[in-house]
Amino acid sequence: MRRRNIKNASKKVEAFNCLINPEQIIDFKKIFKNDSPIHLEIGMGKGNFIIEMAKRNPNINFIGIEKFESVILQALKKKEETNLSNLYLICADCANLEKFIEPKTIDKIYLNFSDPWPKARHEKRRLTSNTFLPIYDKLLKQFVLEFKTDNIGLFEYSLMNFNNNGFIIDELHLDLHQEVEDIVETEYEMRFKETKPIYFVRVIKWKYMLVQQIM
Repeated sequence: MRRRNIKNASKKVEAFNCLINPEQIIDFKKIFKNDSPIHLEIGMGKGNFIIEMAKRNPNINFIGIEKFESVILQALKKKEETNLSNLYLICADCANLEKFIEPKTIDKIYLNFSDPWPKARHEKRRLTSNTFLPIYDKLLKQFVLEFKTDNIGLFEYSLMNFNNNGFIIDELHLDLHQEVEDIVETEYEMRFKETKPIYFVRVIKWKYMLVQQIM
């Protein structure tokens, strides 16, 4: 969908206390003041999903990343209307994740309705490509990733790439809203769930599953 640019969005974004400046490695324990698990949504858009997740899961810390200032500004406004202490937002490009998140810090990653980048020459920009999977592997304590999309081409590509990189499917739905109740939705999902199927997969890395089985 087309993004609406907001005048002086950059200055407006900087005014919010729930925004983390990612100029250096982030000390999440200092920010959240606890050792609770950390869940990360990459490309959170206007924030509906991660704000609702934070409301439902007070014992989990949530981080939302969005690179477009005009978009994250809307999420920041929504966040300010809540009293959530377990949610902070970052305005940054996810290609730079390793520059501000320490290895083995994150417990789960969410990818919701990422840009499909359908042209072959843009494959490296897909958030489920070999460009990003190794980064996620470094950041996650145990590789758990949930991926949701309405683009069948991106979904098939992602399943193939997960398989080629040693991931195991933990849960899969080819029409999420027909198969699961009580779904936490994104803004995009709310608009289009009635007109097209939503595809969902949760994957884990085989080595982590093996460890769990041994334990």
